[in-house]
Amino acid sequence: MALLTFKGAVQQVTGSCYLLEANGCRVLLECGMTQGYRRDEAHNRNRFDFMPATLDAVVISHAHLDHSGLLPKLVAEGYAGPIYMTDGCAELLKLMLSDAAALQQRDTEWENKWRKRAGKPLIEPLYTQADTDAALALCQVHAYDKEAVIANGISVTFHEAGHILGSAIVEITIHEAHNLTRKLVFSGDLGNSQSPLLKLPARIEEADLLLMESTYGDRDHRNLDDTLEEFQQILDAAWAAGGNVLIPSFAVGRTQDLLYYLGKFYQAGTLKQQAVFLDSPMAIAATEIYDRFRKDFKSEEQATIESQGAGDLKHWLPILKCTPTTEESMAINRVSGGAIIIAGSGMCNGGRIVHHFKHNIWRDDCHVIMPGFQAKGTLGRRLVDGEKQVRIIHQSLAVRAHLHTLGGFSAHAGQSQLIEWLGQFKRSPEIYLVHGELEKSQTLAQVIKSRLGWLASIPELDEQIAF
Repeated sequence: MALLTFKGAVQQVTGSCYLLEANGCRVLLECGMTQGYRRDEAHNRNRFDFMPATLDAVVISHAHLDHSGLLPKLVAEGYAGPIYMTDGCAELLKLMLSDAAALQQRDTEWENKWRKRAGKPLIEPLYTQADTDAALALCQVHAYDKEAVIANGISVTFHEAGHILGSAIVEITIHEAHNLTRKLVFSGDLGNSQSPLLKLPARIEEADLLLMESTYGDRDHRNLDDTLEEFQQILDAAWAAGGNVLIPSFAVGRTQDLLYYLGKFYQAGTLKQQAVFLDSPMAIAATEIYDRFRKDFKSEEQATIESQGAGDLKHWLPILKCTPTTEESMAINRVSGGAIIIAGSGMCNGGRIVHHFKHNIWRDDCHVIMPGFQAKGTLGRRLVDGEKQVRIIHQSLAVRAHLHTLGGFSAHAGQSQLIEWLGQFKRSPEIYLVHGELEKSQTLAQVIKSRLGWLASIPELDEQIAF
């Protein structure tokens, strides 16, 4: 018998974390950071309640921080074993965790300045670069579709998830006496089949227990052709109005897709803007990693990029200007119109995008494109919900910019894609819906029942199940 305890991403989108106990071993599946409201993010500072030093292994599906962001903290609290992932995931993880550590340090310094003036006790950063380096030293990479033993009688196999570079569907097999096995499959974040670069999620046919994401369990994404047509129209309107286009974008995955599409517009002669600024050091570095792993792209898209003699994403779009330094980023503020500015963070809760908001969002010739999911509690969600006055960098700003949401760019599978993937199983596993807001998980459970005739449960935090 195996036990699974739900430690995170339960009835919410972030904080992915599940504890598996079997064959006398303890394996942690995911170690994600909680993101969103400040009160929710405060939970990241709580000590782990499962004694990290007693874990035998950790498995990570992909490098996004809501799946991996607390790994340095786990190591700081005593974990010293292996951390398993794909090679693409490991490359991106180095980048993302180091960036997170630097952000933790900066945020703590600012917080402590305020606390010192207010006579309040100072705080320590969530983790340091030293903690991050210690965690990265524990990473062990494995190729897709190759089974690897990670603990006594427990093995893992990674399958393509199509979400971001290196993302995986995680298949954990528990080998018991008398040649009996139990299989746990975690979907990870399943990719949108309309996404341009990465391969489709792998077909999985058998599992005893399935943990399945439900981020977009309540709806399908817009047709890609319609999305690209609207994208082109927004760019044309912004050009005619004379303003800039701001695109808050996740550094990993979304940004690379946007560069691909903008490159297609450029190659077709329909992109009127004269400059595209990629104003995110992490996105710039992530794009270089994507270029090194072009072998993982869909063959058609890889051939398209190479057919223009570009060979990589950065040269596929010749008007792309990468601005890694602070000085280069600040210089963009002198550009009053005719530019496309891609910057993080993707949910607008920090990063360079908020500085570009400060200089543009109050202008009625500005267009803001939200190309992805905005979690509750984030600035991005408040803008999508229609707030007309927002506080940014200690200033209250009127929102006069034209706001656009382009759901077709999502890197997550939509409802029909989730059902299609689930329908490939030969028989119904025991299904638990995770990584989704409650109402979205509930809707997906109803659709699974109506279309497949299968039952899907929505777990509670710290709920423990045997399988």
